[in-house]
Amino acid sequence: MLEALLLCSFILPLLFIFFRPKSDAKLPPRSYPLIGNYHSIYANRHRLIEWTSDAVHNSPTLTAFLRRPFGQNRVITGNPAVVEHILKSNFSTYQKGLNSHNILFDLLGDGIFNVDGDQWKLQRQLSSHVFSTKSLRHFVEHVVDTELNERLLPMLTTAAANDTVVDLQDVLQRFAFDNICKMAFDYDPACLTPSLPHATFAVAFEDAIRISTERFHTITPLIWKIKRVLNIGSEKRLKEAVSEIRQFALKIMNEKKQEVDDKSSIKTVDLLSRFVSSGHTDENFITDIVISYIFAGRDTTSAALTWFFWLLWKNPAVESEIVKEINGKLAADGSVYDEVKEMVYTHASLCESMRLYPPVPVDGKTATVDDVLPDGNVVKKGMTISYHPYAMGRAEKLWGGDWTEFRPERWLEKDESTEKVMFKDKDPYTYPVFQAGPRICLGKDMSFLQMKRVVAGVLRQFTVVPAVDDGTEPVFIAALTSRMKGGFPVKIKNRN
Repeated sequence: MLEALLLCSFILPLLFIFFRPKSDAKLPPRSYPLIGNYHSIYANRHRLIEWTSDAVHNSPTLTAFLRRPFGQNRVITGNPAVVEHILKSNFSTYQKGLNSHNILFDLLGDGIFNVDGDQWKLQRQLSSHVFSTKSLRHFVEHVVDTELNERLLPMLTTAAANDTVVDLQDVLQRFAFDNICKMAFDYDPACLTPSLPHATFAVAFEDAIRISTERFHTITPLIWKIKRVLNIGSEKRLKEAVSEIRQFALKIMNEKKQEVDDKSSIKTVDLLSRFVSSGHTDENFITDIVISYIFAGRDTTSAALTWFFWLLWKNPAVESEIVKEINGKLAADGSVYDEVKEMVYTHASLCESMRLYPPVPVDGKTATVDDVLPDGNVVKKGMTISYHPYAMGRAEKLWGGDWTEFRPERWLEKDESTEKVMFKDKDPYTYPVFQAGPRICLGKDMSFLQMKRVVAGVLRQFTVVPAVDDGTEPVFIAALTSRMKGGFPVKIKNRN
């Protein structure tokens, strides 16, 4: 194994001498023996999401092939028929796969987002039951409202009064992390307090996700696997971070078990309490599930909201319409009515924002057998096929010539009988921001609830103004979730 790695490290520099990568490499990329398209991948490493998106757009079928070193071929698609094929019609054929499972196993174990087959079905059924209860929805509403009114809004009020610059991306990430920990564990890491502390649990989670993401980008899995065996570098830190996460989760779980034994002491309806109360007491099983939900909820809503506020600043007419809708929903005490689902224009604006900047820009499956896709392309057993929401949201073939415009109206239609404007959802295989098919996101409704409450609370009082030079555009970077490179510095202005 080590000899193969050393051979790789000797050959690749020689190939780079003969095939020196250029940052403006044309598509489709040229493929060479052994290294495949790696020279182009390396040249575009700073803009991989845009580069692969271009590859999809330049294909007549919206499906492109990427050849990674040592035969690690990959299909990348933005074709809705292909997306439906892999996410629904042939669901059993396209699985998470062994490679993805191995990469994320140290962090997620056998949690719902990292398993297939019967393991996935069991967790999905259990989770579906938990997420469908009204009591959980009310608990989520309480958690979000508390974090919003007691932490986020007071922090923004102080920033507005002092005319200070805040990193809104960091603030929203802290807000989301506090929320998801409360929902999952009924534990408050208090990341969004005035001192903006670096909580040990939050830092460990950040490091574990970052290093797990880096595993996907290595030229060969041999590199990170050898580092893990030798317990050096990033793999050493990953081991430490995961140990911190699981020790903390175990401590919380033992406390929940005691609450279940003394039923009169149960006061919360967080996810962990529900799983333990359902009779599932295996520590690894429950820990994997709850860590998976923190993983899923940690950055997705914050990423969506970060880009949303950026787009509002660029489109003041849209912001005005949203503020008008918010003011129309105000209760007598100045708060927003519970039924934020009636805020259709705000909902449409969030969907439009995620079309351009999806929180999860790319997701992949592995073929378990040879297959032919609806567009005629052939997939071999063991090959990874990734569907590309970022590319799909920017495809003229799917959204028309005005795809570059931030236009919430494309999600709305008027009911001719009532003259009422209604939200019109898109085909989930054209807009797979929340996945689609059997694995569609269970937390979709709760995510919109959280985002709309934040939008209503913030925009009712404030205007968010980016603290950047005119003409400066933020850089979209993508790992397992998306974010703005370098953060999102803003000034908060009181709305008159």
